[in-house]
Amino acid sequence: MERYKEEFIDFMVDSEVLKFGEFTLKSGRKSPFFMNAGAYVTGTQLKKLGEYYAKAINDAFGLDFDVLFGPAYKGIPLSVATAMAISELYGKDVKYCSNRKEIKDHGDVGILLGSKLKDGDRVVMIEDVTTSGKSIEETFPIIKSQADVDVKGLIVSLNRMEKGKGEKSALSEIEEIYGIKTAAIVTMQDVREYLYGRETSKGVLIDDTRKAVIEEYFSQYGAKE
Repeated sequence: MERYKEEFIDFMVDSEVLKFGEFTLKSGRKSPFFMNAGAYVTGTQLKKLGEYYAKAINDAFGLDFDVLFGPAYKGIPLSVATAMAISELYGKDVKYCSNRKEIKDHGDVGILLGSKLKDGDRVVMIEDVTTSGKSIEETFPIIKSQADVDVKGLIVSLNRMEKGKGEKSALSEIEEIYGIKTAAIVTMQDVREYLYGRETSKGVLIDDTRKAVIEEYFSQYGAKE
C-alpha cells in the first residue's frame, strides 16, 4: 500500500472520522465501523483531506480533466479543497462545480454552484463515501442535463466494499450503470489490514475480537465483485 494511503487511514482515525463499535446505517444494517466525513471541521483537516484526494485522483485518473464536481452538500467542500490541493501539488488549475438542492431564480441563477458546465468539459465526480449509489443516481442526470460533458469517473475517500442494490459493491454497480471508472483513496480491506494489531492515537482499534466481528459482517454484507 502506498505510504499516503497509510497516512490517510491514520488521518481518519485521528480526526475521529473513522470509528469502530456498533452503528446502525440508513440501510438498517448494524455495522461494526462507521465513517463520517462531516467530522472534518478545521482548515488544517480540510487542507490535508484535499491533498489525499488529489493524490488518489492523480493515481486513478491522471490530471487530464477540467472540472471537479461535488454533489451537495458534503461534496461541496470536498471539491473546493481538492481543487486547491491539485493546484498546489501539481500546478494544474481545475474548476469546481456543485449542485444546489434547490434551483436559485435570482442572482447566480440555476442549479449549479461554481463553474458552469460547458460542452466538452471532462468531469471527475468527488464524494465522501458511497454505500447505495443514491447520490450519484440523483446528480448524474443533473450533470448530463447541463451540457455535453465527459464524466471520467468518481472518486470517494473510502470504499466500504459492501453490497449495493445487488451482490456487487455500489462502486461496481455505478461503473456498470453509468459506464464510468470509480476509485477510492482506500478500501475497507486496506483499513482492516493496516489497523489490525496496530497501536494508534486511539489505541488498538482492530484486535482479534473486532477482526472477527468485522469478518462476520462482511460474510453477510460483503460485495461479490
